[in-house]
Amino acid sequence: MKYKTLFSPMKIGNVEIKNRVVMSPMLMGFGQFNGNATDKMINYYEARAKGGAGLIITEITRINDLTGASSFGQLAASKDRNVESISRLAERIHKYGAKVFVQLHHPGRQNVSLMINTVPVSVFCDKIMPKNLYSRLLYKSIVPFGKKLAERDLLFKTVAPSRSPKSKFAESENRELTVAQIKKIVSQFASAAKRVKSAGCDGVEIHASHGYLIQQFLSPVTNRRTDRYGGSLENRMRFLFEIIDSVRESCGSDFPIAVRLTVDEMYEKTGRDDLGYTLFEGIKMAKLLEEKGIDAIDVSSGGYDTFNYWLEPASFECGWRKNLAAAVKKAVHIPVIAANLIRSPEQAEKQLEDGIQDFVSLGRPHIADPEWSRKAMQGREDEIKRCICCLYCFQSMTDGAYTGDNGHCSVNPFVGRENEKMPENGDGRNIVIVGAGVAGLTAAEILAKRKFNVTVLEKESAAGGQINLADKPPHKDKIHWCIEDLLVNAQKAGARIIYHSDADKEMISSFNPFAVIVATGAEAVMPEAFRKRNTYSVTEILNGSVTPKNKKICVIGSGMTGLETSELLCSLGNKVCIVEMIDKIAPGAWFQHTDDILPKLEKYGTVFFTSSKLTEISNDGIFIENTATGKKDFINCDAVVLSLGVKSNKTLYEEIKNSFDNVYNIGDSSKAGRIHDATESAYRTVMSIN
Repeated sequence: MKYKTLFSPMKIGNVEIKNRVVMSPMLMGFGQFNGNATDKMINYYEARAKGGAGLIITEITRINDLTGASSFGQLAASKDRNVESISRLAERIHKYGAKVFVQLHHPGRQNVSLMINTVPVSVFCDKIMPKNLYSRLLYKSIVPFGKKLAERDLLFKTVAPSRSPKSKFAESENRELTVAQIKKIVSQFASAAKRVKSAGCDGVEIHASHGYLIQQFLSPVTNRRTDRYGGSLENRMRFLFEIIDSVRESCGSDFPIAVRLTVDEMYEKTGRDDLGYTLFEGIKMAKLLEEKGIDAIDVSSGGYDTFNYWLEPASFECGWRKNLAAAVKKAVHIPVIAANLIRSPEQAEKQLEDGIQDFVSLGRPHIADPEWSRKAMQGREDEIKRCICCLYCFQSMTDGAYTGDNGHCSVNPFVGRENEKMPENGDGRNIVIVGAGVAGLTAAEILAKRKFNVTVLEKESAAGGQINLADKPPHKDKIHWCIEDLLVNAQKAGARIIYHSDADKEMISSFNPFAVIVATGAEAVMPEAFRKRNTYSVTEILNGSVTPKNKKICVIGSGMTGLETSELLCSLGNKVCIVEMIDKIAPGAWFQHTDDILPKLEKYGTVFFTSSKLTEISNDGIFIENTATGKKDFINCDAVVLSLGVKSNKTLYEEIKNSFDNVYNIGDSSKAGRIHDATESAYRTVMSIN
């Protein structure tokens, strides 16, 4: 076997894990109001167990319903009613030889005030109302109204070790826990662990990371208590110690306890060196936890206030924080689990062999490909669909929490559909796909697996479409993985790709197609009024046909494409200003992406103009008008780059839609969007073809 260490067994406590692959805890929103696991949730976890993971650690699982519920779709171990569904979940995971730990969690101040005291009411109303009526009322009326109240701090406060600033993400007012309330939460952790054990699970992981309640006690940023729970490190760890003692008392010494621990809050990475604790103190915590008798440490970093340093965007290098796990492993003698932004079996094996960690924790990679372990074990590494760190899983889960939807994945449209059967009824019928971008290749793979005879016509010399532009800014190379992986899987499934094929009606007809799928993508918007000698589209910059250096450049539009193109321009020595028509930079962008790129642009000296409308382009600059005040201004520059979005390329679809019996338009050529929109569009379309 190629990856001998990765697929060797190891024990956590008295539980032997068949290999070193751990599925990290990730909330996806597949639960229900009462915290029970739904069939969709169980199917989701079962697919990852079937895919070869040795240990699955469940999503954040609440220990009380009043202050500890983070989502309406969250797993719970807070009531005896939850035991049966957790038992079914464990049984399905065990069927494939995998073990399961349940991660016990309380959000503390990082909860949203909308969730405080809401779950019991929701459980009651859902029980007495006709099926799905309360759900519809909740997401259409109650949640929108509740969010407005929350914005004005008119709902219940979240709980925290001491009154502290609002969490960046949740932004809810918080209140200090009394000693009696602390003791109650300790007992709730123990009761939840006892339920988990009675459900037949193999252990628990206590979540003391990512800025949730336990880490709030550990951190001097959020723990300003002056009693026995605050001040010294030992006092700040007292809450966690009491939880461990209480779980041990309830579950016995033979029931493994792991602790997920932030060993460095990473405030210094955001220029706030005076806040939080660093690895130096994190190592002390790890040693004290080992002395306390826990069975494993799951090493992590950061919190919601330093979000990108535990849930990384694409710009972070694989293994960038492996030094944290290595330092902990050197200090303790119990198993060390760590994520470390691992994306390949080669990287996983090397970090194990180098003694950096004992278990490889793969979170988002298991969302992207539930068969990660099996493919690696069978020598099919090239078929692994790698997580591209686009963060859509977290964003969609967060958005879905307020709409009743679950999290999704950009590269895996089967998330949440694990139990849906793929009919193999193609019978060799010919299907022509025009365009080998994300949508076209997704369609090709699925249709080939359905036993259609698939031919993809691509006009360029390589697959990729818009991705071949999106991967050009600095640190964006991971995004091209989705094309590489889709291409491998589509071809191995039997699809044929023909390059340099500028498809038209006659060419398509030559294949005698049962169906034609148009996936011709989109093009950058370039208004005729702004076509000047010194004006370019983002496409011209990203494809390298124009490479300005040491110039003054104005970029019009501050969406992520505009910002990333600006970073590329800055890296070439240009001085850049960005003009945005509305009153904020990167309207609609997920905050982690802007948190990542804006400091880089600011270091380059980029100048931002908001509430500014481009009115005219001249040979030596641009004229802008402030949309709020009407004030006009002139900005001197050598060149202008327009980042005004893209428009669908529907030309071929319009030409052939009435020429064949079954013609479909998917991806950006149907409606411009993001990678997930392309894979979702392809999935829905090709699964409906009979």
